[in-house]
Amino acid sequence: MTDTHHATCVARRGRAALLRGPSGSGKSDLAFRFLETYADAWLIADDQVILSGAGSHVYASGPNVLKGLLEVRGLGIVSRAVPADAKLFPIALIVDMTPNQALPRIAEPHFETVNGVDLPVIPLAAFEVSAPQKLALALETIGQGHFPGDDGRMS
Repeated sequence: MTDTHHATCVARRGRAALLRGPSGSGKSDLAFRFLETYADAWLIADDQVILSGAGSHVYASGPNVLKGLLEVRGLGIVSRAVPADAKLFPIALIVDMTPNQALPRIAEPHFETVNGVDLPVIPLAAFEVSAPQKLALALETIGQGHFPGDDGRMS
């Protein structure tokens, strides 16, 4: 199954995060800062993300016309490296852009089924200074199939 979503997708260390939210919620801004912060991060797609299921994984890619292009609001469209084969990076995490005042102190476990695959979902305030680091931490921990324990500690 293949479908297109208004979203942005970035990857690091072989795992991808799907960034969702309405226009202006900070998806591209967070992606830009994440890519600038981590030299081993990749842009998979911006603005339009094509999701396809393959067995127990969901993979993301972008339309050819948008490949390698990232919108930097206020400046324009910039080019960023995209891996030759996005299927190297299964989606490990869905990140919903959430206003800062609506963020919970500790994320409750929440999953969403996408193309038959249960994926963890977390809220994140895209415009926080620490948002790129929080995204990296989430990919390293929550994206491994678990949430913080009942005591709220990250592994």
